[in-house]
Amino acid sequence: MFSSVAHLARANPFNAPHLQLVHDVSGPRSPPGPPRRSRHLAAAAVEEQYSCEYGSGRFFILCGLGGIISCGTTHTALVPLDLVKCRMQVDPQKYKGIFNGFSITLKEDGVRGLAKGWAPTLIGYSMQGLCKFGFYEVFKALYSNILGEENTYLWRTSLYLAASASAEFFADIALAPMEAAKVRIQTQPGYANTLREAVPKMYKEEGLNAFYKGVAPLWMRQIPYTMMKFACFERTVEALYKFVVPKPRSECTKAEQLVVTFVAGYIAGVFCAIVSHPADSVVSVLNKEKGSTASQVLQRLGFRGVWKGLFARIIMIGTLTALQWFIYDSVKVYFRLPRPPPPEMPESLKKKLGLTE
Repeated sequence: MFSSVAHLARANPFNAPHLQLVHDVSGPRSPPGPPRRSRHLAAAAVEEQYSCEYGSGRFFILCGLGGIISCGTTHTALVPLDLVKCRMQVDPQKYKGIFNGFSITLKEDGVRGLAKGWAPTLIGYSMQGLCKFGFYEVFKALYSNILGEENTYLWRTSLYLAASASAEFFADIALAPMEAAKVRIQTQPGYANTLREAVPKMYKEEGLNAFYKGVAPLWMRQIPYTMMKFACFERTVEALYKFVVPKPRSECTKAEQLVVTFVAGYIAGVFCAIVSHPADSVVSVLNKEKGSTASQVLQRLGFRGVWKGLFARIIMIGTLTALQWFIYDSVKVYFRLPRPPPPEMPESLKKKLGLTE
């Protein structure tokens, strides 16, 4: 897939405004020189500034690496909060709130108990990050080439939604086994303390179904979450540069751009938590219990039950999403990858709409 998309991108690179590199170089533009000399200078500047071409195989691989680093590290760092959140969802009578949940966990398991499930979290969410961010860039480039320049701009929100949903479909297949093991470790006292204990025990009891029975609820939780995460982030970045940041992105330093990335990521994370929380509650209970189905769990929890732990998840997901976007964008800066500016209306579309003379 990478090679075919890279071929399309090279054949028609930056055919969409949000994929272009114009205005991405800091500082004011130089006065235009002779056409041929300008082209050579521009090509040299792009070659010097970026380590690879947008849409190349190297670009997609490094984006996947950025996803591994951003998702694996952030989810693992928030394991204590995730553990308490999961316990509130599966046993709300015992764990009545965030602070109460921490207090009970510390009393029963000690400080080390707060780290339960760190190994499946690190492995599972690293694999998910690889697919989530790597495939998002792949599908965004692919769908943009299919739509063409003008439709990419007009339908950019739909493009973000479609690309992120496609990427998350594969990301959840990669995540499901480790997510199932994590929930068992965190929510069933005495079941297993480590990943090495949990995996063979789960396989002996239920076979492969133990690891993949939660993939459908994961899709229910993660696909809306990821669609919101990417589409809301992209449009929030666009709005921040348009209405809040007092200067164009091209005049912002890399550090200032990363601050905008963090703020947009946190805003997106709050909405992500809300739209995906009911399915998250179902996944937590489903992976704890043997023989239950998603519909049975949903019916038993009821409307109020599926919203248990929402406040903890808003804090967790808001912070998580902001850090993920910040780390992902920082990886792009470190490897000098193309980081397209906010989209602008193509000149051809402006002429069609009579916005230019």
